[in-house]
Amino acid sequence: MQMPHLIGVISDTHGLLRPEVVKALSGSELIIHAGDVDQPEILSRLRNIAPTIAVRGNVDHGIWAQAIPRTRSIEVGGVRIYVVHNIEDLAIDAAGEGYAAVISGHSHKPSIVRKAGVLFLNPGSAGPKRFKLPVSVALLRAKENQVEAELVKLDV
Repeated sequence: MQMPHLIGVISDTHGLLRPEVVKALSGSELIIHAGDVDQPEILSRLRNIAPTIAVRGNVDHGIWAQAIPRTRSIEVGGVRIYVVHNIEDLAIDAAGEGYAAVISGHSHKPSIVRKAGVLFLNPGSAGPKRFKLPVSVALLRAKENQVEAELVKLDV
């Protein structure tokens, strides 16, 4: 029986990569950063944990950020995943196009919702604490077109 693939999901680091985040994402086979990286070093440091892909967020500017696409479509373990920074910019019918999950960031509010059979995941913000929102990341387990998500709230 195939083991699920473990994918670390992070967003809105805004230039800050906490040791708690590194620990929470260790063991991931892949890391997805849903934008607002703010500093290219964040992606380099995440790549020390696992291969990392990212989408560009609204604070990602400069030459380094121009190479990062605004959306990504990936497949892991037979599971199609669509990544966009701001869910308001989602311009596809995820269910109709066969995606099992849509990952976004931007709002800093962690959430897991299923709509029309598609898992919509926002890992929340892993960067500087804002308002009363938690600092969090998510873990995604993907296997044979099934996907499950878990929010990981960090004590910082």
